[in-house]
Amino acid sequence: MRCPILLADMNSFFASVHQALEPALRGQPVIVAGDPAKRHGIVLAASYEAKAYGIQTGIAVWEARHLCGQGIFIKPQYSHYVDFSTRIVRIMKDFTPMVEPYSIDEAFMDVSGCDHLFGTSTEIALKLKSRIKEEIGVLCSVGVAPNKLLAKMAAGLQKPDGLTVLDLNDVPVKLWPLPVRDLFGVGHRLEKRLRDLNIHTIGELAGYPLPVLQKRFGLMGHVLHLSANGLDYSPVDPHSFERVKSVGHQITLPRDYRGYAQIEGVILELCDIVCRRVRLGGYVGRTVNLSLKDTEFLWMSRSRTVAHLTADANDIHRAAVELLHKHWPDWKPVRLVGVSLSGLVQNTAEQLDLFGELERSRRLNAACDRIQDRFGEQSILRAVSLTPAGVLRDREKRNG
Repeated sequence: MRCPILLADMNSFFASVHQALEPALRGQPVIVAGDPAKRHGIVLAASYEAKAYGIQTGIAVWEARHLCGQGIFIKPQYSHYVDFSTRIVRIMKDFTPMVEPYSIDEAFMDVSGCDHLFGTSTEIALKLKSRIKEEIGVLCSVGVAPNKLLAKMAAGLQKPDGLTVLDLNDVPVKLWPLPVRDLFGVGHRLEKRLRDLNIHTIGELAGYPLPVLQKRFGLMGHVLHLSANGLDYSPVDPHSFERVKSVGHQITLPRDYRGYAQIEGVILELCDIVCRRVRLGGYVGRTVNLSLKDTEFLWMSRSRTVAHLTADANDIHRAAVELLHKHWPDWKPVRLVGVSLSGLVQNTAEQLDLFGELERSRRLNAACDRIQDRFGEQSILRAVSLTPAGVLRDREKRNG
């Protein structure tokens, strides 16, 4: 079977970037982590030398220090990661224009028709790995398969520095014995729901009656059935990142917030940030999402659709506050707040109302945007930012 799809997955990307920038860090247990003083002290990435001590992404910094006392802790530097990612994609495009970035450290390639230039898919994968290692200084695992799903699964089977070819004939032997949580697209909650159906492996999901899956999960049931059988018909789309699907922002609070009044103030500040970004992109949207995390790191994420397309912070704030009151108890402390607007479309038309309220809001937003464009994002703040619950003014002070 032809396997023209490649997925290149950079190994321990953030940590590998620092090792590439500082050769003295190579072979050392490098741990990229947040700052505990700012209440986001978790491990973002760890080198394989650090992983040997049991370091995992997402654990607290204090726990990582306990597991690996000799670990080298480095604060994240996202500009470096973006630069390395861009250079890696540029190398991939030397082989084919059909490159689809999937995340900052992963990208798909469709090398159909490139065999007369660079050899077979496996030969292209070897050349790609060699160039990334020599020119960028990081290792990657490459999955080679007939579709994106299997390429993604294949890349994860051998790390670090792996190369795995996986076609449909390999699915029963290599994938079906794996736990169902290892199937791409199956998260913790979905795994629990599948377990309720006595589905524990990918093979059990592949053989489960499709009508039952569709009745229980709807359209997702059909997708799960196809995925478990190694089927995926989505093409490699080099323009996927050019279409903005949502805009959001979240912040870890400087202390635990309790009570609707304090949380609503933070939500309003986040709505201003999100809506300004939406307007700068020339978009409007309808679906508001509110995310909250408590002191035990448990997430709550809920969304609702507003009546009309908008990029106005007051509209988004009203919807987010409704979600807050409906789904979060007033007494429960909050550690992190996030707001996003999705269902975005280009703002090519304007909705008018009888009394001109929408026009006044549009003109006010436009005036604020012009001032912030000229004098900076912090040149205009809402009054809530000056209260003890506000977070933007304190963030500006920390940033100098």
